Amino acid sequence: MSRLFGTDGVRGVANSELTPELAFRMGRAAATVLHEGGDRERPIIIGRDTRVSGSMLEAAIVAGVTSVGSDALLVGVVPTPAVACVTRCTGAAAGVVISASHNPVPDNGIKFFASDGFKLSDEVERQIEAAMDSPNLPRPIGTAVGVARPAQNLARHYYQELYAGEPDLGGLTVIVDAGFGAAYAIAPYVLRKLGANVVELNCENDGSRINVECGATDLQQLQAAVLGSNSSGNGRAVGVAFDGDADRALFVDETGKIASGDHVLFAIGCAMHARYELAGDTIVATVMSNIGFERALRNHGIALIRTAVGDRFVLERMRKDGYTLGGEQSGHLIDFRYNTTGDGPRTAVTLLGILATTQTRLSELVAEVQVAPQVLVNVRSSGDGVLASQSVRDAIAAGEADLGTSGRLLIRASGTEPLIRVMAEGEDRALIESVASRVASRIEQEIVRLASP
Repeated sequence: MSRLFGTDGVRGVANSELTPELAFRMGRAAATVLHEGGDRERPIIIGRDTRVSGSMLEAAIVAGVTSVGSDALLVGVVPTPAVACVTRCTGAAAGVVISASHNPVPDNGIKFFASDGFKLSDEVERQIEAAMDSPNLPRPIGTAVGVARPAQNLARHYYQELYAGEPDLGGLTVIVDAGFGAAYAIAPYVLRKLGANVVELNCENDGSRINVECGATDLQQLQAAVLGSNSSGNGRAVGVAFDGDADRALFVDETGKIASGDHVLFAIGCAMHARYELAGDTIVATVMSNIGFERALRNHGIALIRTAVGDRFVLERMRKDGYTLGGEQSGHLIDFRYNTTGDGPRTAVTLLGILATTQTRLSELVAEVQVAPQVLVNVRSSGDGVLASQSVRDAIAAGEADLGTSGRLLIRASGTEPLIRVMAEGEDRALIESVASRVASRIEQEIVRLASP
């Protein structure tokens, strides 16, 4: 069986690649593996985002889980970090999230959390894949069959996490773009509860529009809303946008400029560093983080450790070496003071709390991060085999030579979409655009050549 799990669970076009039949088999296998040697009465928590296909896959997963004798608790439409939090706080056997995060509407995905709220290891994922084709999975009957039921007020555990520290957001105006995704209700409610004046944008349970020109995948609506709100002259409104499952957040400052995950990590990291809460005086990020972010951290005596792209790699390094804070440029931020995974709503509460406490504008808070130009070009490809081609390797080598010591060139296959990503970074925008374009073109040409009979 080919490898199903990517860097963030299993994803594909719902009802075509990710079918109910596949979800059913995954539910059976996962419940068996994750309950092995444990108490089968401990339930499995199941949540989802707003996608149209979510209820279909939820039903299939639930059928699989209960068919091997495990109980399922359905928490409904909630952010991914809520499932991690509830799983950990209730002593559940595992958590399941049905979501394709930032992917397009037709896609969906399935990802798992272990009982401790952390994502599964590669080894456990391999065990689940192997078990999917096993003829020996349990088939209980009668009262031994598992039961599925709606969760009763389990979301309170996540609300308690979001309220931790009781930050007073009074005086802040926050425009919230939920991207028609999982944070559509929770994020506005929590920010209002903490005192913010909240303006809702795309905060509806409408999976037919999830991530469509809105939310963290497209910030233009939010930028326009922030500028419109500040046109009266007070200039204090800021914006926050979530992706489909709300495990990441991006921000728009009062001038309409985007604050990326690098900016947010800098602001929160510096605040933690000042309170001696930043373990090892270190932040963990990925190779995609901008060199300007690294320079700004260095000025504060904070080190940056880079990992491969994917929040799971950031998480692994944080756990291995005991670091507290890490994340990605795309807006995933992992703060072990609160949760075990990327948590967009908690990131928003923390950053906005800093703004309220310091009475600082967001643009001022992140001004030290002088972003070096960075260009990203995506090439559609079903795999990364093309990168082994000599002509592609030559093009990459030529691009690296052109950039010299003043820039970086990074080529990698996406872990969540059928894409090869070409990133060039440096001080000369025209140069990096040229290099990225040339390398991407060579990859495209080689893909066509290899596909020819």
